[in-house]
Amino acid sequence: MTLRFYDTASAEVRDFVPLVPGKVSLYYCGATVQGMPHVGHIRSAIAFDQLTRWLQYRGFRVTAVRNVTDIDDKILAKSADSFAPDFEGEPGTVREEEWWALAYRYEQEFLKAYDTLGVSRPTYEPRATGHIPEMHALIQQLIDRGHAYPALDDSGDVYFDVRSWARYGSLTRQKIDDMQGAPDADPRGKKDPRDFALWKGHKEGEPTTAGWASPWGTGRPGWHLECSAMVTKYLGAEFDIHGGGLDLRFPHHENEMAQSQAAGHGFANFWMHNGMVTYAGEKMSKSIGNTVSPAEMLELASPRVVRYYLGQAQYRSVLDYQPTSLHEAAAAMERIDGFISRAVRTLAGADGGTPASYGFAGYGIVPDAFAAAMDDDLNVPQALAVLHDTVRAGNTALTAGELDAARQALASVTDMLRVLGLNDAAAPAVDEQGNTALGVLVEAQLAARAQARASKDWAASDAIRDTLAAAGVVVEDGPDGASWSLKRG
Repeated sequence: MTLRFYDTASAEVRDFVPLVPGKVSLYYCGATVQGMPHVGHIRSAIAFDQLTRWLQYRGFRVTAVRNVTDIDDKILAKSADSFAPDFEGEPGTVREEEWWALAYRYEQEFLKAYDTLGVSRPTYEPRATGHIPEMHALIQQLIDRGHAYPALDDSGDVYFDVRSWARYGSLTRQKIDDMQGAPDADPRGKKDPRDFALWKGHKEGEPTTAGWASPWGTGRPGWHLECSAMVTKYLGAEFDIHGGGLDLRFPHHENEMAQSQAAGHGFANFWMHNGMVTYAGEKMSKSIGNTVSPAEMLELASPRVVRYYLGQAQYRSVLDYQPTSLHEAAAAMERIDGFISRAVRTLAGADGGTPASYGFAGYGIVPDAFAAAMDDDLNVPQALAVLHDTVRAGNTALTAGELDAARQALASVTDMLRVLGLNDAAAPAVDEQGNTALGVLVEAQLAARAQARASKDWAASDAIRDTLAAAGVVVEDGPDGASWSLKRG
């Protein structure tokens, strides 16, 4: 077994060897909870969920941390324009929603989306507002080491001095003189316009609840500082993997790495970034109306289908959404589920059981080709190809009456689905009694159809098939008779 991952910092695929044998420490950037989750958030979460599941399958004990940014400029701005949804006052009166209430409300929306799509809960999910003392300590370290300074205009801000750190820009391979300061950043009080805020002094008009006492005056943390403080608390000064979306490389991750290493921390051994989601080849943008949200996807397809779509590409590649994308993902899941349904019925019958009560123990070992693909920088497309090849082989075995081979294929398919998280996306509750009754009724209809076909009563045969199709039952004819499955997605 040789795990290999692409490291953004070195720009190469490297062998992965954890800092502590048998354990992996993983931090990936979660949401800034200013609004509803968008498709990029969810794709990133699924990518690092796949990574976590594969590391666990390979026998590692994974400590995964995903932060929640619950205080920043955008959250304060959004709360100022938002009204409390549960406010009950005099008729015609409204109350501005508190920033912390807005952040918590949207945090719950993210958790609901993650859970619906089978994203495992991380080991820890810290909020920025719960780690102010750790941020103060990190800022003081940087000041003491000559890499940070209180603002020159006595505003209460504290800035990181980018020119004090010779390696600044190394993550994205940029030179400081070629960089520009953030277009919306106020240059006052800075030694260099590219210096970034570690602490933001309280400004007039901001809620008093959005400020914490500090040695430099009342204020709140800068975005980049939050992650450095939290990852160090939960994973230590040096850890295995830092992940996030490709759009976070600069300035967020560049600044994180600089301030942490300047404080004397080894920080991340690997930097892994997932690619963006586009719409018909173009960047998604609300201004041109070509966005699609996770909620909209879930109105069009089941959670398992949406997870299949969002997780089907190699994590570093661009995932392009087309109007037919979910239909294609649904068709793929139907082929998988059709085999599982057919195999369970056939094997249960051979074992003298019923489909509803039939159970089997997975072998716990995925096919070698699947494992090789996942070891190779999480090559999920190739892993899915192995999954579908196994489904085809399993169907062939069922048709040939080779039940041992079919049983092996069923176990392998189930194990691969488990590794990819496709069995954990939300699904309707299983009603075993109802499933048994459904199976009996459908089998009776198929028996009547077989009799009609034997009598060459094609009209009756087609009518039965159409009735079953209208009820969501897919009938497939084969050399050994008809099989059926429920239409998914």
